[in-house]
Amino acid sequence: MTQRMSRSGLAAALLPAFLFAFFISRWPGIAQGRVDSLSLAWMPSLDLAFSFRLDGLSLLFALIISGVGLFVTLYSTAYMAENRHRLRFFLFLHAFMLSMLGLVLADNLLLLFVFWEGTTLFSYLLIGFDHESSRARANARQSLLITAGGGLALLLGILLLKIAGGTYVISDWPIGDEAIRHHALYPLILGGILLGAMTKSAQFPFHFWLPNAMSAPTPISAFLHAATMVKAGIYLLMRCHPLLGGTAAWMTALVVIGGITAIWGAIQALGPRDLKRVLAYTTLMALGILTMFLGGQSVKALTAAVTFMLVHALYKAALFLAVGSVDHQTGSRSLDRLGGLHRTMPLTALAVAAAALSMAGFPLFFGFIGKEIMYEGALSEEVYPAFATTAALLANALMTAVAAIVLLTPFSGKATDTTLKTKEAPWPMWLGPVVLGGLGIVFGLVPEWVSRVLIEPAVFAFHPAREEIRLAIWHGFSLSLLLSMLTLALGATIYLLRRHLCRFVGQTLARLPLPVERIYDIALRAFVKGAEVVTARVQNGSLHFYLAAIIFSVILAVGLPWRGSITAAFASLSETGNITAVALVFFIAAAAVMVVTTNKRLAAIGGLSGVGAGVALLFLLLGAPDIALTQLLVETLTIIFVSIVLLRLPPMDQAGKRSRRRRGFDAALSIALGVLIASMLAAIVQTPLDRSLSDFFENNSFVAAHGRNIVNVILVDFRSLDTLGEIIVVVLAAWAAVTLLRKREEP
Repeated sequence: MTQRMSRSGLAAALLPAFLFAFFISRWPGIAQGRVDSLSLAWMPSLDLAFSFRLDGLSLLFALIISGVGLFVTLYSTAYMAENRHRLRFFLFLHAFMLSMLGLVLADNLLLLFVFWEGTTLFSYLLIGFDHESSRARANARQSLLITAGGGLALLLGILLLKIAGGTYVISDWPIGDEAIRHHALYPLILGGILLGAMTKSAQFPFHFWLPNAMSAPTPISAFLHAATMVKAGIYLLMRCHPLLGGTAAWMTALVVIGGITAIWGAIQALGPRDLKRVLAYTTLMALGILTMFLGGQSVKALTAAVTFMLVHALYKAALFLAVGSVDHQTGSRSLDRLGGLHRTMPLTALAVAAAALSMAGFPLFFGFIGKEIMYEGALSEEVYPAFATTAALLANALMTAVAAIVLLTPFSGKATDTTLKTKEAPWPMWLGPVVLGGLGIVFGLVPEWVSRVLIEPAVFAFHPAREEIRLAIWHGFSLSLLLSMLTLALGATIYLLRRHLCRFVGQTLARLPLPVERIYDIALRAFVKGAEVVTARVQNGSLHFYLAAIIFSVILAVGLPWRGSITAAFASLSETGNITAVALVFFIAAAAVMVVTTNKRLAAIGGLSGVGAGVALLFLLLGAPDIALTQLLVETLTIIFVSIVLLRLPPMDQAGKRSRRRRGFDAALSIALGVLIASMLAAIVQTPLDRSLSDFFENNSFVAAHGRNIVNVILVDFRSLDTLGEIIVVVLAAWAAVTLLRKREEP
């Protein structure tokens, strides 16, 4: 089965391999400043089109998504080989990958939102992939509620941005234009965009869903929570930076929230003993750092964000996949049970070493380049530069210690648990970590090339300044270099004191009330309880209640705005009233009153017949004999069916047992709806007739449809599908009615 699964997995890898090759082929031109675009009309009336744009920023994200997706797919051929739902796994995985690619390539904000919600949906399915586990289902629901709630806020921000800016098309945004920043809707727009981005990228106080999502299979953790999904919020902030960035609100929110998230995530990474959970908290740290730097306006700050985004995607995806290999081969992810794995899993150990050293920021690794530019960006922040520099220093020092823990504890020394029998993982499982970890070394040795073909085009895609961007191994002696060395020293100190610090952090976190997550739990329970109460009251099985609720809602929604025009509508109608028509109206009203007040079935049937006949006479009086004939035929059939049904119902005198209050409420509701509809019809009758549609049908019925009866032509040609649907509905209703009438009473 493993060999067969490997072949099907290799076939599944063709999609990300093709996409990665396609983006590689576009890379040289994009690196030279070219922008590729494609636009297909979708809903022009809503300013919505299938608009896609490939520039330096979207290319960098697309290469990460498709490249990591390729290695994750290959990895999963072995990791998921024995899982009976593996085909569903690959379907969800690739659907998520395509949604993420659509998100970063979309040039229309509404289209971006469609793909944004696609990533939310498929991440929910992937996090809860082990659907038989109650924990997986709860964690998937938590991620869905938080990110989907943020998605609603994002949609509001997008709609308001269209009102303020006049377009959904990202490439049409004027660079450096201050109109949006000074618009009255800017605070609401900013709030919607930030809520969407921060819930997706797990920023404080929405950070708690990300570690809980580690219940997903390891390939999903590597793909969603290291390289792609959680970066969607970062991508959104980058795209919106030219339009919304630069204000005090933008800079303060991103720097403060990002810094808090980074420090909190780094501290929490010292507590858990589960390797995946440790890496999840380091992801929080990285996302906080990225958000903090996007609060800046300088090229150095934005370059730091883009560079660290690439650094993190490489080393974190490699570490997640390697941890999955360890778990797959040993059956454990606990730091207390693992040790000495470098002997039995040398290739995995090599990959972890490369990724961990890049994560720690050792010289000659790409992580060192990223860390140095990070400090330059922190020092150049326009607001709170001291806070940003301190947050970056503390977070990076803690990450250095965590990198040492992840590398040395499982792989060095002797085996802690001798019952664990291990061997090297299959090649699809070690290939991805080795390549991704190795890229951390290669990129660290050629930073100028990486800067020229990847970082610079990405930064210039969302920042108008054309300052030189230069990454190098050696910039000379500077404050950034000093901070990098200080980071390594602090990280080494924390690692040496790890046992005491890990114990202290674990005990402290265990005693903390975790108010944010508790607030979520309380709110969710209150929502569920409220839904139960409302459902029990509203969905009570009473047809009378449902009809009353519908009618009451219509009266409120339509009647309140219309209430001032009711008297004028009837007054204008009385000026041109027809005495015969008025008499027929009174006749219909009297027949209706008899229907609802009588206790005799024959009298009720007679009154109902009077209502139908009166309406038919009205149509005839007003010059519509065809409609009058149709009404008369329909009423005849209706009376026949009603007569048959009424014979099977309980005695009508039981209706008298209803309370006077209920009958009075029903009467008031009926009269109010009748007055509302009558007054609106009266006003419509007095409105000048717009003959544009009538002229169209008169001019085209014979020419286009070869028919002289305009009504028939409309039904059969111009709205044929609608007519077909109506016929189907009528046939099904008649079928159901005949079935009910023929059904015999059960003994």
